[in-house]
Amino acid sequence: WLVIDRKVYDVSTFAKRHPGGSRVISHYAGQDATDAFVAFHNDKSLVKKYLKSLLIGELAPDQPSFESNKKKSLLEDFRELRCTVEKMGLLRPNYTFFFLIFLHLLVLDAASWLVVWYFGISLVPFLAGMAFFTTAQIQMGWFQHDLGHCSVFKKPKWNRLLQIIVINVLKGLPASWWNHLHNQHHAKPNCFRKDPDLNMHPLLFSLGKTLSVEVSEGMAGKVKISDRKLQSLQRAHYNVFSFFSLEKRRRSSCLTIISISISSVS
Repeated sequence: WLVIDRKVYDVSTFAKRHPGGSRVISHYAGQDATDAFVAFHNDKSLVKKYLKSLLIGELAPDQPSFESNKKKSLLEDFRELRCTVEKMGLLRPNYTFFFLIFLHLLVLDAASWLVVWYFGISLVPFLAGMAFFTTAQIQMGWFQHDLGHCSVFKKPKWNRLLQIIVINVLKGLPASWWNHLHNQHHAKPNCFRKDPDLNMHPLLFSLGKTLSVEVSEGMAGKVKISDRKLQSLQRAHYNVFSFFSLEKRRRSSCLTIISISISSVS
């Protein structure tokens, strides 16, 4: 079960049929999911029709309607800020802007292949083509990101269609896979074991000292390790992986791309 607007819903069976995936719902099991529900669903009136059959009760008047690890005042300020931003029209898409973005990434992608085709694969044309191609791929990644959030068109189906063209056809990655992971990221951002962006390969990536300690403690939980060995293991995690630390290096785009590539293959 979970809570939306102080109403309790049994989503045990529905979670398997949830369009956004079952893990997004399971991350909020036994918690208040009001803010996530508002953020993820544009047409709330349509979604609430499906919620009616799942309703099993309401919270008691003295029961707080927010996550226990979050401050009520901060949540209220955030909700007020969101309403203000929506009223100001700052979330309305600029179609001219997105059209130019899509056009220029197509031009860059075409230019990368034309340069190599026309001038050959000598060093200078190859480097120029690689620069065009890399820039186009990065721009495609951000453009499909906005499409995945349904931020370009009012109707979700048009966002999904163009996202498939950009990420599936032009980038070679499955849109469903990316949406599945990214929905979880925004449902529980920066929550270890729930945010896929933090689930880096344990032998190649780390998020700094905190995660190194958590990973070490997790390993110690599976295998009986003495306190002295655990401390040594924690120091080893931090010292060896600090070079790859995404926390210190502001999540280096290079390391992030490598991690995404590993995830997409696996």
